[in-house]
Amino acid sequence: MIWKPAYTQVFSAQMFMRILKEAGLPDGVINLIYVDGPVLGKICFSHKDFAGIHFTGSTAAFNHIYKTIGENISNYRTYPRIVGETGSKDFVLAHESADPDVVATALLRGAFEYQGQKCSAASRAYIPANLADTVKTKLREGVKSFKMGSVEDFSNFINAVIDERSFTKIQSYIDKAKQDPKAEIIAGGNCDKTKGYFIEPTIIEAKDPKFVTMCEEIFGPVLTIYVYQPAEFEKTLELIDTTSPYALTGSIISRDRQAVELATDKLRNAAGNFYINDKPTGAVVGQQPFGGARASGTNDKAGSILNLYRWLSARTIKETYVPPTDYRYPFLAEE
Repeated sequence: MIWKPAYTQVFSAQMFMRILKEAGLPDGVINLIYVDGPVLGKICFSHKDFAGIHFTGSTAAFNHIYKTIGENISNYRTYPRIVGETGSKDFVLAHESADPDVVATALLRGAFEYQGQKCSAASRAYIPANLADTVKTKLREGVKSFKMGSVEDFSNFINAVIDERSFTKIQSYIDKAKQDPKAEIIAGGNCDKTKGYFIEPTIIEAKDPKFVTMCEEIFGPVLTIYVYQPAEFEKTLELIDTTSPYALTGSIISRDRQAVELATDKLRNAAGNFYINDKPTGAVVGQQPFGGARASGTNDKAGSILNLYRWLSARTIKETYVPPTDYRYPFLAEE
């Protein structure tokens, strides 16, 4: 097995390998290497013994990998297993019956824990008009109360984003929102990289449900909300299902069981991990198998036996203890 971590993850990967070796893992079972993805791909995806890939990363990168494997399919000794967890545009839908405190808490935690730098982070929210003012007030108060700073201080709820490339991408989306009349920044919006790559938790209210920050993956502390009319709940379900090509996580917050059941049914293809009255993050390995479909990956559910089965090659063995000695079956017997 070859393990290629992202460059921003090499330290934790190295530490994990040291732990495995101390636990008795023999040399050569897992081979941790540091190399650019295209360099590795050129070697691995053209090798006759390439047998599979378990990928976590961007949808664009996975699409390229899938295409490359397809182009080389005649070179392999066996058809490769291809598993991928890719992009996301995770949603939170509040019903008119929802508790505003529950909605605000789910959004503050779901969108801004780990600076929104996880594939399950809430990045778009649909709030009914009857709750909108209350929820927005609570969101502003929550963002204002966040402490931001170094990870060394555990009282800091917000830390820096991972690198300058991420900082620049996130800032570009915030700048678009500042300049577009279809959007309004109602909290945060400041960026500073003088000492660390800090992005202030930002909440955008979109007047257009298809505004760019409602549709495209940002992977940072940016939440976009859209206010809908309570009477258009079912239309909003359709809107959520069709706005994004992704289908990783999502949640419904409601005290109306009928609304919960309707959303669970209508959004069955919109999220591989669906949450009821909770934030759409925090899946526990071994308890909540994780993964999504559509542009979010192959939905092979990391952390579950379903994923493990993908890497097995089953063999069926039949042994006959009393083998036949004549080709004729009984129904072929002559009268």
